[in-house]
Amino acid sequence: MRILVVGGSGFLGHEVVRQSRVAGHDVVATHLTRPGEADGVDWRPLDVRRREDVAALTDAVRPDVVINAAYRQADWAITADGAAHVALAAAATGARLVHVSSDAVFSGAAVHYDETCVPDPVNPYGAAKAAAETAIKAIVPQGVIARTSLIIGDGGSPHEAFVHDLAAGRRDGVLFTDDVRCPVHVADLAAALLELAAADRPGVHHVAGADAVSRYELGLLIARRDGLDEASLPAGTRAASGPPGPLDVRLDCRTTQKLLRTRLRGAQEFLAAR
Repeated sequence: MRILVVGGSGFLGHEVVRQSRVAGHDVVATHLTRPGEADGVDWRPLDVRRREDVAALTDAVRPDVVINAAYRQADWAITADGAAHVALAAAATGARLVHVSSDAVFSGAAVHYDETCVPDPVNPYGAAKAAAETAIKAIVPQGVIARTSLIIGDGGSPHEAFVHDLAAGRRDGVLFTDDVRCPVHVADLAAALLELAAADRPGVHHVAGADAVSRYELGLLIARRDGLDEASLPAGTRAASGPPGPLDVRLDCRTTQKLLRTRLRGAQEFLAAR
């Protein structure tokens, strides 16, 4: 299978690229500023904000599957417009589209959200992700929209880096005790995306971890795993000091999990102390 990974140099994109190569797929991956480090990959520069460039690259590559992991929280043109450009290009070439969305499309008012729930974002990033979903449903109705949550790895994720920086006093900030998510391990998420890419199961899917934890609780789990001083991690609330955003958002993944061979582990398991 020929796979085009848009945003392949990012944290999630890199893992999708790696697993695709291990599975023997022919992989083309894009980057905005610098290529990734995976061997055996055809790296291409791409700015998804440029519709004509996305169309030209996809037409040249002629992939069977396009996995879109490109986003930037503060950039509507990348997160929303860029997703529409990727969808248009996938539709024009007949490629199967798997688009990575986010639990940020929800306000948190309902707390628990399954795949049938309608987005009600409360900040610009969530609105951009919701707009991308709307565009994809209209342009590529047979595509996959995979909503996920905080993505964690074995030390390489932004949240893990933030926890380490807080513990070392390199950054200011707090870990919110009232901001609850269902963190997912990057390897589990990438494997699930590749499963969905290969299956004939269009529509919205929730792909997040089994445990609901606050950002502070998640920080403590990371600290215990990595041998950091838990007492050095400052706690606070988003409601009092953080930027606007949803508080308690728990993706119900039971319907999607039944379709997957990949088990979506919870943070308590994948962050267990070594």
